[in-house]
Amino acid sequence: MLTVYIDFKSPGAYLAMAPTLALAEHYGLTLKWRPFRTVERDVPKLGKAETVGESHRRVRAAALRAQSVKYAQRQGIDLKFPEQLGATDLALGALATLQGDPLPFIHAAFAAYWETHANLNDADVVGKLLADLGDSPAASPQVLLDALDAALEIADEVGIVGAPAYVIDEQIFVGREHLPWIEEIIRAKQAATA
Repeated sequence: MLTVYIDFKSPGAYLAMAPTLALAEHYGLTLKWRPFRTVERDVPKLGKAETVGESHRRVRAAALRAQSVKYAQRQGIDLKFPEQLGATDLALGALATLQGDPLPFIHAAFAAYWETHANLNDADVVGKLLADLGDSPAASPQVLLDALDAALEIADEVGIVGAPAYVIDEQIFVGREHLPWIEEIIRAKQAATA
């Protein structure tokens, strides 16, 4: 089993979906999806009297976005960042409460955030995503927020610090760039049990 921590507003988590699912399919892995609230920042605007530190933060943020867009193009995704990055707490809370296969909701939530820039912290938006998938409407916003808080406590105890994050054999990997290393671990485990 591979546990995957995601946040719908994380471009890294969004872009990790296809390779993560391909890895799971190739090795017959069960994926356990968990919510994690990331801190994503807008690219700072160019100031008239910008300090060196402010300039560094602006250039770094712009470069990270450009890198995400480039990686998305390689996957055939037209990645467009929303004007303002929004919160995703209610959608993450819904993920924490879902019974059964959460993958349809995960795909729908990522598409809603990145393709139509929907507000995934709006109870009506999250409720509609669930209803469109045939799931029961989301619980009250407070129930979803409480579920997210409980999930974040567990993530903190595990040692998760970002998303996407992967846990396999009690080892934690933060970032999609670690998928080749994770694959080595999976291959070695499967060879040992063969």
